[in-house]
Amino acid sequence: MPLDADAVRRGCRGDPTTATQLCHAERDRFLAIAAKDTPLTVGCTQEAAVLSQAAAETGRTAPIQFANIRETAGWSSEAAKAGPKMAALLAAAAEPAPPVPFIELESGGIILICGRDEAAVEAGNLLKDHLDVTVLIEPPASILPPRVNDFPVAKGRVRNARGHLGTFELVVDDFAQPAPSSRGALVFGPSRNESRSSCDIILDLTGGTPLFPAADLRDGYLRADPGDPAAVLRAVLRARDLVGTFEKPRYVAFEAGLCAHSRSQITGCTRCLGLCPTGAITPAGDHVAIDANICAGCGQCAAACPTGAASYALPPEDALMRKLRRMLMAYREAGGERAIVLVHDDPHGAPLIDALARFGDGLPANVLPFAVNEITQLGLESIAAAFAYGAAGLRLLLRARPRHDVTGLMRTIALADPILIGLGFGAGRIATIETDDPDQLSSALQAIPPLPSAPRPASFQSIGRKRDVLRFALSELHRAAPAPVDVVALPEGAPFGAVEIDVDGCTLCLSCVSACPTGALRDDPERPMLRFVEDACVQCGLCQATCPEKVITLKPQIDFRAARASARILKEEEPFCCIRCSKPFGVKSTIELVVAKLEGKHWMYTGSSGRLDAIKMCEDCRVAFVAEQNFDPYGAQGQSVRTTDVYLR
Repeated sequence: MPLDADAVRRGCRGDPTTATQLCHAERDRFLAIAAKDTPLTVGCTQEAAVLSQAAAETGRTAPIQFANIRETAGWSSEAAKAGPKMAALLAAAAEPAPPVPFIELESGGIILICGRDEAAVEAGNLLKDHLDVTVLIEPPASILPPRVNDFPVAKGRVRNARGHLGTFELVVDDFAQPAPSSRGALVFGPSRNESRSSCDIILDLTGGTPLFPAADLRDGYLRADPGDPAAVLRAVLRARDLVGTFEKPRYVAFEAGLCAHSRSQITGCTRCLGLCPTGAITPAGDHVAIDANICAGCGQCAAACPTGAASYALPPEDALMRKLRRMLMAYREAGGERAIVLVHDDPHGAPLIDALARFGDGLPANVLPFAVNEITQLGLESIAAAFAYGAAGLRLLLRARPRHDVTGLMRTIALADPILIGLGFGAGRIATIETDDPDQLSSALQAIPPLPSAPRPASFQSIGRKRDVLRFALSELHRAAPAPVDVVALPEGAPFGAVEIDVDGCTLCLSCVSACPTGALRDDPERPMLRFVEDACVQCGLCQATCPEKVITLKPQIDFRAARASARILKEEEPFCCIRCSKPFGVKSTIELVVAKLEGKHWMYTGSSGRLDAIKMCEDCRVAFVAEQNFDPYGAQGQSVRTTDVYLR
């Protein structure tokens, strides 16, 4: 493949060393460079293990970054124009990745094999020397008695299950133990329901409905078609190795204090609850709880979270955007134009790209592959940053049949589209490519029309919390846009917007202020006033659900002036001053309304106008007035005290 050293020099701002065979013929050159222990990026991933070991033997301690510029750039029908792309891929690989937090799962090797016939017993025979086996056969459970009872075989049907590798708990109905004297077929004793069992691993060979949602993503739960011996054997081999302590990434970082799920038992934001394919997210009072042991890392909760309470950690959003920034800036500085960012994952996307390079035309020279852990982790902040940095288009490579629901990703695209269109980028800038065929991938990429980049590309650094990064990315996108406007209407459920109130119906009770989790709605300590800061609003709906007068309406939109705007007054009234000490203590219209409703209509305030004056006093003067006037609320209008004897009579 051709190597354009000048393009790499311009994009990476350094002097590259070109070679043809660093791992063999030119090994001495590589060792001389690696021994210096300075930052080093190598444009080869095939021999990464060999080169890393050789570098370690020279005493090198600094890590080496590896970038694949062969299948992704050099092996292409447009290889002669791929110099800027190579510079972009090398620059992105050099961006340091933050450490990944891990959790531990422990398995003692206790396995429950659920089946319907002899296949489950045969699986138990294969595993009995490696694991602590129990076999559960679904009714009618017609199987031959074992010659030797090497492991328990029982009858039953799993009603429900919960847990993960190391801590599964099951409820079994129609459970029965076998009779030891069974002759022709295994005979079972009396059955009982709601039997409980626990195990470390579940091997499901029933062929029925999975015990868990997104069953392939539940650690420790293995499932195979009992009619497919090869699939059963693969599951058995996987189960055999699930003994010991295992590390699993903590995919999502969660801060409960930022969550806008609920306040005072009133539900607000539920964006993440319906998106989790594994059921790892559950309500937990004013916030939600994310079980890291069950989470499979799809990242849709983090992409949808409006406050940043949930944020992806593999890597964090700001680190992902820094890598995207390095790639697009290097591509532009090396002379590249009209970049199309192809976001893909390694298990599915990388083999497709490799196959296209080896047996087809390869990727076009302006298509920059960008690997992530999960496509569904991509949030609005990364999309906005990509176009602000100068990307002309964005394509998301998905499986033809995704492993889990991608509703969250589609909502993110539906949110990004009106913003891009409203800012003058036009339609068709972001789309998915759903295929398992490299030829179809090639056709989809070749069909992308020439798209112009942002006229004023940004170069901002992304640092901070998720919500702050999102605000800044959108602000820079607005600055770089072809036709910026101040306000763009968004679809329902968007994490930005305004709050509108019916001023005539609002009593300034300020219950919405106490419910607002982000401080977007505010009061004033000096005057009866309701203020609104649009930049802080996440459209959680708690204010709307809390308002007793039902006068609040949400208006999803993005106002690019909001970040610089001060708090807007939604309603303001004159305070009511105490008739005794002149201290302001309430809203004038509210006090007058209460007086009007009570005067002459409530027994406690009829017959004596002095009683009604208590309503017009502050809390301190009201206590003194009641004591001075001998105000007995139980003695007015001949109200008698009722005792138990009165009711018994």
